[in-house]
Amino acid sequence: MLFNSVEYILFLFVVTALFFALPLRFRWAGLLLANCVFYMWWNAAYVLLLLASSGVDYLAGLYISRARTSFARRSALLVSLCSNLSILFVFKYWTLFHTVLHDVLSLISVPYTPRTLHVLLPVGISFYTFQAMSYTIDVYRGVEQPVRDLRKYALFATFFPQLEAGPIERARAMIPQFEGVQRFDLDRACLGLQRILWGLFKKVVIADRLAPYVEAVYGNVSHHNGATLVLATYAFAFEIYCDFSGYSDMAIGSAQLLGFELMRNFERPYFSRTMTEFWRRWHISLSSWLRDYLYISLGGNRGSKVLLYRNLMITMVLGGLWHGANWTFLIWGALQGIFLCLSRATLGFRDNLIARLRLPTVIVDPWRMFVTFQLTCCSWIFFRSASLRDAVVIFENILSPWKAPFLDKGLLVHAGFGVAILLLVEALEARVGSVQRWISQQRAPLRWALWYGLLSSIVLFGVESGSQFIYFQF
Repeated sequence: MLFNSVEYILFLFVVTALFFALPLRFRWAGLLLANCVFYMWWNAAYVLLLLASSGVDYLAGLYISRARTSFARRSALLVSLCSNLSILFVFKYWTLFHTVLHDVLSLISVPYTPRTLHVLLPVGISFYTFQAMSYTIDVYRGVEQPVRDLRKYALFATFFPQLEAGPIERARAMIPQFEGVQRFDLDRACLGLQRILWGLFKKVVIADRLAPYVEAVYGNVSHHNGATLVLATYAFAFEIYCDFSGYSDMAIGSAQLLGFELMRNFERPYFSRTMTEFWRRWHISLSSWLRDYLYISLGGNRGSKVLLYRNLMITMVLGGLWHGANWTFLIWGALQGIFLCLSRATLGFRDNLIARLRLPTVIVDPWRMFVTFQLTCCSWIFFRSASLRDAVVIFENILSPWKAPFLDKGLLVHAGFGVAILLLVEALEARVGSVQRWISQQRAPLRWALWYGLLSSIVLFGVESGSQFIYFQF
């Protein structure tokens, strides 16, 4: 069920009404049923996989807390991790593994036919498996108490607003909310609806408007010149940002309607001044997961600089592979790792140079934002390309003499309008903090004008036939 569909809006309002109408002792059952219906809307059979995986992790958490020996605790953790990683491997990496195996064996003249599985990738599988693993790892580390009530753990594992594409939540943030009593709050509900409206604007007015142009160019890269490919790459940068952050906003708003709070997943990433800062602002729930459970486990920034750079590279390469079983994602992750290493290695030199030249912040910060954005877009080429060959062709054409770009006037008018509004809002947010709070402090005529203007923009400029969110494929 897509967030940008009439079916979801109706589903959300019905679930919200029933949730607060039900007696307190039955609310958990109503919400769990809604979670299952939401996931079954896409594929009914795979809800069994979700529930079975949740059951394994719930039992593993209990066993870890009760085990008397470190061997037993490690064994229970291993069962949980292997269970989740096996699901990921079978559904997401099976074909890549056998393709690589075929290529390696071919080098030594050993015949091997790659085995492929013709199965549908479960929506959100990378998100809910990472969320589940964070729970059992935290219980093993002793930073999280095991959830003894299966109902509460099931709600945590299947909560529909963030089930399919995050944010990747932690048990310590969500379980206490499921233990509490949610009461309907009109002000909170209004904030949730406003957040949903803003997310819908980013999705249908910006992302869905840019998507056809990006697809037309990236779907046939050899027939487009460098200027067109650069323009399409910039368009994709805003498409993927507005698509994913739009989903996250709608997820956060949907949870607010029900009385729950989800973590913020994006914080003006294209205003970042370094690549390190970019990853503090982009897909925050994933970057913090990789930091806490992979980077720190590898040693983090403890030890020599060589080890630090090694840990960064391993973390980002695996982060790239998390996005998909394709060499393009792996190279995208490797590029991000290289950029992070270079950013850390040269930061002191750059700061000293700026201090010696006495360059003002008003010049330095925009320049750093510009460079960071260009590096990000450079890596987006690999992320968006269908193959490594396409990525190579794109770079070759960009480095060749440019001609007049292929343009779509409708794109420039509609999507350009949306991007301008987005940048204006984010620039305002950098100055005043929460734009929602700032709007709420204005006089009623201005408040209503702003929100009705946003709704009118969705109706007038939004794409009617809603497309699937990009991160559903991950």
